[in-house]
Amino acid sequence: MSIWKTKPLSKLIEDSEEKEGGLKRSLSSSALVALGIGAIIGAGLFSLTGIAAADHAGPAVTLSFVLAAFGCAFAGLCYAEFASMIPVAGSAYTYSYATMGEFIAWIIGWDLVLEYALAAATVSVSWSAYLDKFLQQLNIFIPEEFLHAPADGGIINLPAIFIVCLLSLVLIRGTKESAFINNILVILKVTVVIVFIVLGWNHITPENHIPFIPKNIPGTQFGGMPGIAAGAAVVFFAFVGFDAVSTAAQEAKNPQKGMPIGILGSLVICTILYVLFSWVMTGLVPYTTFKGDASPAATAFAVTGYTFLQTVLILAIIAGYTSVILVMLLGQSRVFYSMSNDGLLPSFFSDVHKKFSTPWKTNLFFLVFVSIFAGFVPIKDLGHMVSIGTLFAFTLVCIGIIIMRKKMPNIERKFKVPFVPLIPILGVAVCLYLMSSLTLESWYRLLIWLAIGIFIYFFYGKKNSKVED
Repeated sequence: MSIWKTKPLSKLIEDSEEKEGGLKRSLSSSALVALGIGAIIGAGLFSLTGIAAADHAGPAVTLSFVLAAFGCAFAGLCYAEFASMIPVAGSAYTYSYATMGEFIAWIIGWDLVLEYALAAATVSVSWSAYLDKFLQQLNIFIPEEFLHAPADGGIINLPAIFIVCLLSLVLIRGTKESAFINNILVILKVTVVIVFIVLGWNHITPENHIPFIPKNIPGTQFGGMPGIAAGAAVVFFAFVGFDAVSTAAQEAKNPQKGMPIGILGSLVICTILYVLFSWVMTGLVPYTTFKGDASPAATAFAVTGYTFLQTVLILAIIAGYTSVILVMLLGQSRVFYSMSNDGLLPSFFSDVHKKFSTPWKTNLFFLVFVSIFAGFVPIKDLGHMVSIGTLFAFTLVCIGIIIMRKKMPNIERKFKVPFVPLIPILGVAVCLYLMSSLTLESWYRLLIWLAIGIFIYFFYGKKNSKVED
């Protein structure tokens, strides 16, 4: 059996049709946009903006967001075409299966574990820290040993495990119900982001934006274009998630229309908010203030004098993290659902609950898997791992559009990427450029992770594949 066999488009379309015992189509276009915003606005905006400014770009972190957004926009256009043409759960995994063959599809599916599952674990640890801040304001104190992993001097991070378990159970209950909760969280955190921008704008000190682009220190990734690029690689984590919309394609009411709107709409809205937010944040205090600060948004907002809103800001950040974790857990379960349907993973992962029409066993598996990382592992460098895994997936999706246009030029496309192959090539170039700005350790970890995945594929997946040669 060939490792390069592709899954016929006719079979993919057949799989996307709603049927008894399968996933239920319940998500509208607006719900998909909210799903994307829910996944995007979170840890990247509230935490990594300050890190990118202090360590790399200075006030030009605004340009870092623009550069990262360009890479996402090129990839987003490619995702939108695939999602409108192949409205099936699985995201980049499914698209790769149709264009580049089973082996590449497996690599992408395995790689997406880095993006979704480990991102959920990373964000849950941040969620725990902000919950502790909020509870302290209410004079409720959680013992330190139950807030940190063993390597950080604790015993277990209980709040992080709690939120992962809670949201996994919400996902088992149903996608429509999960989307409703996500919509509430999105409204709350977007409102507070806008309040931060509007109230903070009048307190900007122009001198804090001078020099806007600090001079590059030779041999470092601070200042100048190297600093902006390194900053973009850091804040790229802030854009992780828009592609999670495509994992829910099989649950969209009208995927041909809804998927492009969900993917591109959420990306545009979040980019505008990011640029304005970072401009205000670096204008409120000198960017050097954010050095080593785990909560730069709260630090910056403190100078406005609106101290009564500090608690609201923390609550909004908690809401932001909650919706990110929710969507990441949703995305990962749908990728494994698709891989299991194809025989590359055990049938356990594609069992759908008779009442709730959700892949509940997969949700339970990731409840345990993500909880272990969240509760017991000090996740210091996983932000970079998530970013490099996502950029790798984006690169292959962009390449996939070029291949699909060559192999199947006459297939109906409800949405088409303009200026092919230029746009996909630019997407590949920007993604590879950002990957090159990440640390060597991130590359080593990616290669080790992929090596483990390749072993599992040849040991199990290749032998049990349901797709004919």
